[in-house]
Amino acid sequence: MGRENPIPIRLKEARQKAGITQKDLGIKIGMEPSSASGRMNHYEKGRHTPDIGTLQRMADELGVPLNYFFCEDEVSAELACLIGALTKEQKDELIKQLKSQKKLPE
Repeated sequence: MGRENPIPIRLKEARQKAGITQKDLGIKIGMEPSSASGRMNHYEKGRHTPDIGTLQRMADELGVPLNYFFCEDEVSAELACLIGALTKEQKDELIKQLKSQKKLPE
């Protein structure tokens, strides 16, 4: 049995958090106004999966990193957003901190 597709859940959460409608999001990423609401609804219901380019435009518009849509749990999703907001230097520092905390088996 396969895992549930996390994209519909993450997409709906990010869109609602951004406070925009399905139609508005669709239009902002370049969909025709007449079909934007229906297409976004299909993505949020899991009937269709957006291609990677569409997902990237949604991520940019919603202010989340692309990998957010693939997180299987809330903790991973929150971490993806927090890490995505860091500068390159902050990310490098975080990597160093995490590596120094990691206990290697002897």
